[in-house]
Amino acid sequence: MRLFRHHTEVPAEARGAVVAIGNFDGVHRGHQAVIADAARQAHGLGTTQAVLTFEPHPREFFQPAQPPFRLTPFRIKVRQLEAMGVDNLFVLPFNSDLAAKSAEAFVVEVLSQGLDVAHVVVGYDFVFGHGRRGNNALLAELGRLHGFGITTVAPAASEGGEIFSSTRVREHLAAARPAAAAELLGRPWEIEGRVEHGEKLGRKLGYPTANFVLHEYLQPAFGIYAIKAGIDEGRETIWHDGVASFGYRPTVGGTHLVFEAHLFDWNGDLYGRHLRVAIIDYLRPEKKFDGLDGLRAQIDADCQAARRLLAAYEGPAPGAVARLPGPAHPASEPQSFYERALGPRQPSRR
Repeated sequence: MRLFRHHTEVPAEARGAVVAIGNFDGVHRGHQAVIADAARQAHGLGTTQAVLTFEPHPREFFQPAQPPFRLTPFRIKVRQLEAMGVDNLFVLPFNSDLAAKSAEAFVVEVLSQGLDVAHVVVGYDFVFGHGRRGNNALLAELGRLHGFGITTVAPAASEGGEIFSSTRVREHLAAARPAAAAELLGRPWEIEGRVEHGEKLGRKLGYPTANFVLHEYLQPAFGIYAIKAGIDEGRETIWHDGVASFGYRPTVGGTHLVFEAHLFDWNGDLYGRHLRVAIIDYLRPEKKFDGLDGLRAQIDADCQAARRLLAAYEGPAPGAVARLPGPAHPASEPQSFYERALGPRQPSRR
């Protein structure tokens, strides 16, 4: 996947694509449906598939003082989109200039002149342009004027009837329902960070932990979680069962939020390394104990509960990649996920 942080002077081979547009925070199953539709249409038109998104998230630009809310910060979102087989990713800086751009100017300057889009795919609730004045109807009208088609993907829902929505994912995580969030995401919610030195209290209790700060991530419910932790070993991520705590650590008088992960049956030095953590399920709320003995006994019980839960877990694998719908082509060994799902690309006719 090629990454572009601009919409001007785009090379010819990246122009004329079918482009899915959106913020795609979480890259949940509704977002996956939009991107998959773009892949299908690109395959039919014999051109490339692209995603157009924005950084920072517009909500961060307009409300910079609000608490962190991101489900997939930029690094994670790029990894998810690349794994889906997107050919090109256009990331426009969301700044005062873009915020002031009218819907009409966005279509002319970005989509038509900049990217020369062949077709645009958006979700049912897509809005754009200054004051959020642009909607799907206006986009379709402008597309006709500038020579590209529009597809609006209808809302999709889980097997239980819940609409796929970043807002609903955030609500589930804040309410200690990570399994429900995973149902909407199509995979366990994942966070990652660089392991920092802490007070090493876990080591004294017999449970060494890898600590990091969530920074721009949404803050999930305080408490204890069953997790799978991924350690990058070259190009491969090795996943380990474990248990994690998120909160203030009231038993030891903690004053700042810390995410602490303990990996079962693993010894090694993680300081300074990137750690991926998939949140599988919630075990219990954060609690203050009378002393370290009580805390240690509870950690024993938490680890036992997490081991049982993870041994029985049959949900999607951590780091699971969305699978684009379509016929398989097993006759050859294709080089990309796009080709595995849709077959070899045809030469562009544009």
